[in-house]
Amino acid sequence: MAADLVLGLDQGTTGSTVLVVDRDLKVQGRGYATFPQHFPEPGWVEHDPEELMASVLSALHQATEGLDPARFAAMGLTNQRETTFALDAETLQPLHRALVWQDRRTAEICADMKGDEDAIRAATGLPLDPYFSATKLRWLKDHLPGRSLAFATVDAFLLHRLSGTFATDPSNASRTQLFDLAAGGWSEDLIHRFGVDGIRLPEILPNTALRGRVRGVPGLPDSLPIHGAAGDQQAALFGQGCFDPGEAKLTYGTGSFVLMNTGSSVPHSRHGLLSTVAWEMAGARSYALEGGAFVAGSLIQWLRDELHLFPNAADSEALARSVPDSGGVTVVPALAGLGAPHWRPEARGAMFGITRGTTAAHLARAALEGIAHSQADILEAMAEDLSAPLASLRVDGGAAANDLLLQMQADLLGIPLHRPKLLETTALGAAMLAGLGAGHWTLDALRRAYPLERTFTPEGDASAIRAARAVWKARVAKA
Repeated sequence: MAADLVLGLDQGTTGSTVLVVDRDLKVQGRGYATFPQHFPEPGWVEHDPEELMASVLSALHQATEGLDPARFAAMGLTNQRETTFALDAETLQPLHRALVWQDRRTAEICADMKGDEDAIRAATGLPLDPYFSATKLRWLKDHLPGRSLAFATVDAFLLHRLSGTFATDPSNASRTQLFDLAAGGWSEDLIHRFGVDGIRLPEILPNTALRGRVRGVPGLPDSLPIHGAAGDQQAALFGQGCFDPGEAKLTYGTGSFVLMNTGSSVPHSRHGLLSTVAWEMAGARSYALEGGAFVAGSLIQWLRDELHLFPNAADSEALARSVPDSGGVTVVPALAGLGAPHWRPEARGAMFGITRGTTAAHLARAALEGIAHSQADILEAMAEDLSAPLASLRVDGGAAANDLLLQMQADLLGIPLHRPKLLETTALGAAMLAGLGAGHWTLDALRRAYPLERTFTPEGDASAIRAARAVWKARVAKA
């Protein structure tokens, strides 16, 4: 039988997803498995490498069960970015739990390096913040004295476990603050500035390059080529078909992220956004302008798990719809500080306007509004950088299934939002990159395959939107 299926593995912050798609991008297999989060101290977030890997193997088993392994043509990887592994330099076995992108323990290191921030931002396109990998790696080095270390991004860790190869890609490397955007490689100057000299770094391979072959993974044939890799937000940009400059997507995941393809030019933000590599293939590197909020879907999870407002995340929409408005309540979702465009790691989540008449429904609706307002902050900054607003936006991620959230978002932004039939575009993007690298598809064929499900058009009153934005900004400032 001809090899006609491609696998996309998305290793995320709270779980791992695997999609198996055919030549028409139709899903033929799906798997998902969660794994524990560890919070050893306030502001610290860690992942156990073995628990993370167990979720990957479980998702792979679910997705491939009942399928003929001879049909598998290639496999692609995508992953949570900035999360940092310290491995033994020789064996590449983990020496510590991974420090997750949400982890804030290195705020003091960042404060001590403020004098280097301009040089770091000029080289990397990123502000000095605990979010990124370099200060996490510095902390791990300081707390593993006398050890010979290797640094792994999540994709490098996965690749080594699946194939024995130790490599990453430009999109993940560009999130570490050790990668020079213009030069396109690891920077000795940045390595020295962050005090992580002497640590083994993974090789950087183009996003569609053959980066290894599967070895000893249950359910997968040995020698299956791993042909694609990208950070999760870049994979979603690719999975949404945003191949051309000016096209953009918004992903609602644990956090939420807006990326716009800027083509071959490195974007330079004046309003708190990030410059990053989108992907590198066929000898050309593409860049993106990015803004991310640290908390989006995780706010709904918090309302479910800690406040017990509803039993399932999907129930948040019906609860929020049961009231006509939020009753004057504002939820600022700064549970892990404020990301773009504010960059205030010390900020904390807040609720304003609570009265004796406030109900669970008001809180649910205010939470959805808070997520939508956070994206509007990012899109306003992007419009200022571009001197023009975006004409439209493609949306994906788990929370994009919430029609009320997307209508709120379209109203606040004043532009249409396009939602595809398949919301798991991160895993899909990994599969598309792998299939493209393996010659399974052409870029034109992928361009034609975008499966639009629904468009949300703005319906809100302009004066009411302006008033709501003013209240939001005042309350964010207090948070």
